[in-house]
Amino acid sequence: MLAGELWANAFDLVFTNGFGRPLNHQTVYKHLKKALQSCGMENYTFHSLRHSFATISIENGDDIKTVQTNLGHFAPAFTLKTYAHVSNQMQQSSAARMEELIASLPVAK
Repeated sequence: MLAGELWANAFDLVFTNGFGRPLNHQTVYKHLKKALQSCGMENYTFHSLRHSFATISIENGDDIKTVQTNLGHFAPAFTLKTYAHVSNQMQQSSAARMEELIASLPVAK
């Protein structure tokens, strides 16, 4: 770290200036918007990214307690109700599992 002893990240921040101090929220937002535009995601915000994170985490097999903890929520019910959404992939996977189950049932003679 070039700042040496001047580095001070006492709050364990993700985004800091060159001395480990907090960045102005407008600066962080400006950089986020630029990064999102380069990915074709210009309509996303920090908040919508939290929703996406929750949904994608659950979609990929994370249990709700882990997602709740990662988001810093007090209760898993809040995470499910507010942040987790049902995606097309989730619906398709559910339908495929049901189709497989039905196909495995014995046929009545």
